[in-house]
Amino acid sequence: MDSWEPREPQPEASLVRPYVLTAGRTSPRVDLPLEAPVETVDAGTDTHRQVNDVSARILRLATDGPSVAEIAARLSIPLGVARVLIGDLVVQGYLRVHATLSDTATTDERRELIGRTLRGLRAL
Repeated sequence: MDSWEPREPQPEASLVRPYVLTAGRTSPRVDLPLEAPVETVDAGTDTHRQVNDVSARILRLATDGPSVAEIAARLSIPLGVARVLIGDLVVQGYLRVHATLSDTATTDERRELIGRTLRGLRAL
């Protein structure tokens, strides 16, 4: 390649993208524990979103009721970014967050949480 030929533009650093996705926010608008399962609300489909939009991908994943951490892992996005985006979708009425375990949780509830965690780890 001659030195006078224009070079192909280099991709932007990946560190910029999370900032852009969350508009610089680092905290979700709602309480979102990492293990909290989320699911789409009946009106959870938004036909106006682009297919490659991260929020649309979150909505598609949330039909199976994954945890916040599972969504971040499956989409390969930082956990903090996933929490902010999921929080936005909760506030907008597209997602619902299920309560996580409390001190009064039954043995069956604790086993279910462990099972979901193991399934999420295996999916990685």
